[in-house]
Amino acid sequence: MTLHGTDAYSGLFGLPSLVERALGAARDRSFPYSCRPEQGRLLQLLAGGVGVSGRIGETGTGLGVGLAWLASGARDGVRLFSVERDAGRAGAAAEVFRDRAGVRVLCGDWREVGAYGPYDLLVLDGGGQGKADGDVPADVERLLVPGGTVVIDDFTPSDRWPPRHAGGVDRARLHWLEHPALRATEVRLAPDLCTVVGTRRP
Repeated sequence: MTLHGTDAYSGLFGLPSLVERALGAARDRSFPYSCRPEQGRLLQLLAGGVGVSGRIGETGTGLGVGLAWLASGARDGVRLFSVERDAGRAGAAAEVFRDRAGVRVLCGDWREVGAYGPYDLLVLDGGGQGKADGDVPADVERLLVPGGTVVIDDFTPSDRWPPRHAGGVDRARLHWLEHPALRATEVRLAPDLCTVVGTRRP
């Protein structure tokens, strides 16, 4: 979830129809934390690389903006599973995708997404990132197929090594960049936004 992410779409045109619908739900509920358009375009691109009959997973549905980007990029036959812990948001997001085959919004703890994997693409946006106290990083060796991709978003760019955030070493970012099961890199999406993308080693 990105602070002021929903507002970042003001004045943008030509968005996928599903993204517009999800944005409408976010605005109706005054939900400010949608994924930013820069992140959404990356998700759309990565979703397009998942083969037919593949699986995409997401933690932290919110009102479905990130999921809409994923679904807009995914090929027919790809199944998408997203989990949201807030029942009201989960229900509203499920309504956004009522006409979109292959998309399922779950309500519960982020770990419930594991029951539908392993995934070709897994987006960790609401649990499993290891950023917050008590948030255990997702087990990508269990949740990803070999060669599968994980995306961990909402990092602040850092020009130092090791990367730093809030005055200290960014341990969560290091966890993913140095994960022994991944080939991972940091992608800068905007001057104030970057994401980590990793591929599970064979």
